[in-house]
Amino acid sequence: MPELRKDPITQEWVIVAVERGKRPSDFPREPRVFEIPTRKCPFCPGNEQSTPPELLAFRPPGSPPNTPGWWVRVVPNKYPALAIEGEVRKSGRGIYDYMNGVGAHEVIIESPEHGISPAIMSVKQVEDVMWAYRARYLDLEGDHRLKYVLLFRNHKRVAGASLEHPHSQLIATPMVPQDVMAEMEGATRYEQYHERCVYCDMISQELDEGERVVLENEHFLAIEPYASKYPFETWILPRRHRSSFAAISNEEQTSFAAALKEMLLRIYLLLDDPPYNYTLHTAPTRTTSDEHLHWHLEIMPRLTITAGFEMGTGIYINVTAPELAASHLREVKIAAEQIA
Repeated sequence: MPELRKDPITQEWVIVAVERGKRPSDFPREPRVFEIPTRKCPFCPGNEQSTPPELLAFRPPGSPPNTPGWWVRVVPNKYPALAIEGEVRKSGRGIYDYMNGVGAHEVIIESPEHGISPAIMSVKQVEDVMWAYRARYLDLEGDHRLKYVLLFRNHKRVAGASLEHPHSQLIATPMVPQDVMAEMEGATRYEQYHERCVYCDMISQELDEGERVVLENEHFLAIEPYASKYPFETWILPRRHRSSFAAISNEEQTSFAAALKEMLLRIYLLLDDPPYNYTLHTAPTRTTSDEHLHWHLEIMPRLTITAGFEMGTGIYINVTAPELAASHLREVKIAAEQIA
């Protein structure tokens, strides 16, 4: 019989198919169609003039900006969802609130290699991408107009990627998004009642039970959360409690990159490189008092279609129990050279 499970943070309910869960082979596979890199790809080396001027690049010392030689490059999005220019102006029209679209929208080009992805990059390359994330977060955190910075990745067209070249994105908003508020409120509510962090308690319980843990290292663990909305949904959580991703140390960053790369590789091998989204959940900018939130990264493979029931109720149906998903992911055979 299916189970209804309640998320301990947001209080949202999820339907989990415990007895008749789908196995990895039950999900449809996308045909492998690879775009051949051409001179038209704006993210490929040699095409730097096809993008707006770079905001940040990891390149050899003395190498001029907006030229080849980089291994991570950050540029403004050519078609931004929000504009960096101007001051925030709020107004109302009767019951409707209005704000002009001030914010930031950037692209993190993760590698000069066109057909690669984080699952098959080196850990060092993934770590450099994470350092670029942190650098851009810290820069935008100082902008008084911006309240939240979301770093996210869309992998393949089904997940929203318009270009195959490996890249992730950053969007900074002049308000704290509602989903982030729900997480913050849930974490605050739990701490006020239990006098403990809900994420730290989750880490402790998952390590004790073990059945939903996929991998762990000195600083991080990856789990299939108890009330997963999506099949093979995965959270990567730091063991050390910090509300902001920007507080990560050098040693933790290396461990984070290793955990992220291995987790994406396991998903890549088990599910045949599926479309996915990942989002980095962190505290709002310039947060000092809200220590209840525990930053983490969530990976959501796009294996099923969100339909009318989910849209009408907000209750998701997960056709693979997280315990089964974790078991499958743990069983993936990985050679040592694949996680280097």
